Amino acid sequence: MESSLALRLVPDDLWELVEPLLPRFETRRQGGGTAPIEDRAVFTAVVYVLTAGYAWRHLPEEFGVSVPTAHRRFQAWTRAGVWPRLHRAVLDAHGVAGQVDWSSVIVDAASLRAKRGDL
Repeated sequence: MESSLALRLVPDDLWELVEPLLPRFETRRQGGGTAPIEDRAVFTAVVYVLTAGYAWRHLPEEFGVSVPTAHRRFQAWTRAGVWPRLHRAVLDAHGVAGQVDWSSVIVDAASLRAKRGDL
């Protein structure tokens, strides 16, 4: 899938960081089925669902990825620890000389307390 939406969601420089982090596709034990969908197409579909806030069942057909395939790969990538490694890779890519001072990295939500009552 090479639509303008896909390239906006997962530009080439992001894909260069993501691709080496993804585990290799393994055929399912029950056999049969169709040829595996390209990782980039599935990753783009996952990014769309996660950033748009839609339910998996609302994944547009335009992505060329079925809902079960997108969700199954998302779960597999989550179990494989892809998301924390991707987060670190993005931070390293934007750090000085490929490094981030990890002592200065904080989670915003942990630094602010919730307010009570009216804002």
